[in-house]
Amino acid sequence: MTELSHLALIALGSNETSQWGTPAETVQKAMLAVAKLTHFRARSSQLYTTQAFPAGSGPDFVNAAMSIHTRLTPSELLQQLHAIESDAGRERNARWGQRTLDLDLIAVGSQICPDPTTQSMWRDLSLEDQQKMVPPGLILPHPRMQERSFVLVPLAEVAPDWEHPILQKTVAAMCAALPRADIASVKPFEQ
Repeated sequence: MTELSHLALIALGSNETSQWGTPAETVQKAMLAVAKLTHFRARSSQLYTTQAFPAGSGPDFVNAAMSIHTRLTPSELLQQLHAIESDAGRERNARWGQRTLDLDLIAVGSQICPDPTTQSMWRDLSLEDQQKMVPPGLILPHPRMQERSFVLVPLAEVAPDWEHPILQKTVAAMCAALPRADIASVKPFEQ
C-alpha cells in the first residue's frame, strides 16, 4: 500500500427486492461493485440476517461489511457508493425505512469528519433526535457504529483491529462490549 491509500470500512444492507434481485443478491452484487472501486484487495464478510432498525420498521435485512484500501477522498468514495445504490434502484424516501440497498461509509482510516466536536455531537444524540435529524454532510467515523451489532459483527470479520480515532477502541472491542442479545440477533444468512 502507498501512503496515499486509506482503509475504508463500508456497511451494506438491503431489505427490499431491487432490480438486482432479492436482498441477498443485491448485497452480493453491491459487494462486487464496491470491490471494483479499489486496485487493492477488498475483504468481504459473510452475509447476515438482522431485524430492521428501529424494530418494526420493515422486513429483516441482509447485512454485510467490507474493507477496502482506496486513494479516493471520503467524499469521492461516498459519491461512488451513492452511485452504486442508485444503480440498484435506491430511492431516498424515508429515514431508516425499507431499502433496496444501503451502503454506509463507516470510516476512512483514522480520519474524523468534519471535526471531533461535530462527530461527538452526532454520536451523543438521543435515539429520538437521531430519527428526526439528518447530518448536513459526511460524519466520520459513523456516529453510531459503536451501538450497532448489524454493523460491528460483520465488520469484526474484515477489520477487527481498526481503531476508532476518538473512542480509542477496536472494532473487536466495540463488538465485544455490545449486549449479548444484540450480538445474537445478527445471524448468518441462510439461503
